[in-house]
Amino acid sequence: MMDESEQGEEVLYEVSEGVATLTLNRPERMNTISRPMLARLAALLIRANEDEAVRVIVLTGKGRAFCAGLDMNDATSGDGIGSEASAQAVSVNIDIRNTPPTVLFAMDKPTICALNGSAAGYGMDTAMGCDIRIAAESTKMAAAFVKRGLVPESGGTWILPRLLGWSKAAKLIFTGATLSAAESLELGIVDEVVPNDQVQSRARELALEIAANAPLAVQSSKRLMRMGLSEGFNDHVHHVYLQFLQLIRTEDFREGMTSFVERRAPDFKGR
Repeated sequence: MMDESEQGEEVLYEVSEGVATLTLNRPERMNTISRPMLARLAALLIRANEDEAVRVIVLTGKGRAFCAGLDMNDATSGDGIGSEASAQAVSVNIDIRNTPPTVLFAMDKPTICALNGSAAGYGMDTAMGCDIRIAAESTKMAAAFVKRGLVPESGGTWILPRLLGWSKAAKLIFTGATLSAAESLELGIVDEVVPNDQVQSRARELALEIAANAPLAVQSSKRLMRMGLSEGFNDHVHHVYLQFLQLIRTEDFREGMTSFVERRAPDFKGR
């Protein structure tokens, strides 16, 4: 449930049936990122990852856009992220470990981005940082960094070559292209495209399907996938075996086996 005190916040937080929904709540500015919004998003992602009641996280936006990137109006006025004052402060005080891209990457719980609308720049990188992306038909993905004198600063240069291959990622990043939902699906940037009015329900349906599985096994699987990005096969198999040994000692493993034999749906407790 959502705390009433959070209604006016720039990121909303709600937990229901094991699913935490984080909603970017700046629709009048197309959910462009302000400094307080950035800090709150990172804090809420950490909160969801640490909450035992949460098994899956859905990240979405309110209004007609998911996130149109950093707030350019704030930046050009000298107050926001990207302003000269901000750049000077960031060069001294930035804590990369507690920003949304690095928090998203380090999370063990599955993340789904419900792209209710377009994602540009930082918004696209944030969407790419989630494990799965469900896009509304109206969604456009704008890799417009080089058109603004920037690089994909929030994980895009790491994610896109691994997801698309070098040449496709290079073409997208170097041209700063804008892709339709259909083009994003064909390229593999999003996993599903659904009618605009179905994106939230489809994302939740998928989240509940994942949440019904053994949470410790799901989280271990994600952790191993992340480790596998930077280790050789033999080292990886060793780590998989260690996770396997831990999981077969859990109540959830016994429940999984018992429910299969009894031909019923399992009731996993995360223990």
